[in-house]
Amino acid sequence: MTSWKLIFCCFHLISVMSAGFGLEVTMSQPSLEVARGDDVTLTCNFKPKNPINPLTIITWSGDGDGTAKKVIFGTYYSENNLVDVGPEYQGKASIATDLATLKSILTLKQVSMKESRNIRCYVQIPGDNDGQTSASTFLLVQVSPSKPICKLVGTAEYGQNISLTCVSEEGSPTPTYKWEPYDVKNVLRPFPSKTTEKGGVLSLFNVSIETSGFYVCLSSNKVGSESCNFTLSVIPPSMNIASTLGIVGGCIAGVALLIIIIFCCCRKRKQKPEQYEDGNVSVEFLDKPLAVVEEDYKGQRMIQSEKVDYVDVRNNYDDPKGIRDDLSNRDEDRKGIRDDLSNRDEDRKGIRDDLSNRYDDQRGSRDELRVRYDDRKGSRDDLSNRYDDQRGSRDELRVRYDERKGSRDDLSNRYDDQRGSRDELRVRYDDRKGSRDDLRDRNDDRRGSRDELRERYDDRRGSRDDLSNRYEDKRERHGYN
Repeated sequence: MTSWKLIFCCFHLISVMSAGFGLEVTMSQPSLEVARGDDVTLTCNFKPKNPINPLTIITWSGDGDGTAKKVIFGTYYSENNLVDVGPEYQGKASIATDLATLKSILTLKQVSMKESRNIRCYVQIPGDNDGQTSASTFLLVQVSPSKPICKLVGTAEYGQNISLTCVSEEGSPTPTYKWEPYDVKNVLRPFPSKTTEKGGVLSLFNVSIETSGFYVCLSSNKVGSESCNFTLSVIPPSMNIASTLGIVGGCIAGVALLIIIIFCCCRKRKQKPEQYEDGNVSVEFLDKPLAVVEEDYKGQRMIQSEKVDYVDVRNNYDDPKGIRDDLSNRDEDRKGIRDDLSNRDEDRKGIRDDLSNRYDDQRGSRDELRVRYDDRKGSRDDLSNRYDDQRGSRDELRVRYDERKGSRDDLSNRYDDQRGSRDELRVRYDDRKGSRDDLRDRNDDRRGSRDELRERYDDRRGSRDDLSNRYEDKRERHGYN
């Protein structure tokens, strides 16, 4: 047993010693951080088993992960010092290799988030495959977080559980998130009880009006920070406007449909005639009773009489006697019609009495009831005819009323014409009055002229008297007396 352990240890020692004498590849830095848009240089050191080798191949690549695939920056071939740069990095990546110093340098210009990964250097030498053939370094491209987006998950109503999310679409290293609550007065306050915060998600439980406020999310990393704001307003469930409007709209639609159905049913019922047992259609008397018709007629007559009297008072200018005679004749005609209606009312009363007597006789036998039923139908036809006559009389009264209304309009027109004539006479009277005033002014002017002539005559008489006095004085002076 001890010999087997000794043999195993010998073989293990030989393999370790052979690995120490094989190819060895290392990177100058295990990790490197650089800002986005800057240039970066990576150095790969390798030490082959033999100092001189006919061919050396060095490949620079970026390892892939779950979200990004593997990329090839370029490959160096020692034969003719040939460098093959990948198609995606033409003009952006360059490889410089010095076999004397056993170094290979990769230069990347204006790095982006795509290069933020493990950068690997892989050395291939024919016949030297033992040892460590590759090494890598982690390149971290630093990017300031983008402005985060704040959202509400859930319904902000009393008693509900909701969440506020905060996410930046980019940022390297991965941003950290922090929420800060403020009240309605923009004063920082503590979180409500049972509140949890993790990875930019703020969870609020059993929210109420006190949960309402102003929430600020800060997204930050080594490069910079950004923030977003969210105003939370917790409302009662009854203030859900959308559902309330839906319920109200449904109720209105239901009521409208019910009204339409009732209207259609009532209309069909009115249009469907009522039938008796023998299939004959009944006659519907829609007119008012005679007493009501007579009262309406009396009321209309009083109104018309008042209106006619008013017209007669205003129209005393144009043959009022003839108009009164015409109205008296029409009144007599209406009295005759009223007497006719009274007679018909008495006839209808007699018919009703006759029907009552026949109803008493109907209790005798069913055959007699059938015969009397036929008589009753005849009486109803007679009543229908009388009803039509009454409607004709009412139409005739309406026609006479329209004619009387036309007469009143004619009288009104004549009255207006007479008023126009009176106005014209008044204008002529005013014109004559103006002419008389003009004559009076002219007479006053003539009287003034006569007074002026009288004054001139008096002045001449005074002058003649003065001459006479002078003449007498001269005669006395010369002694003719």
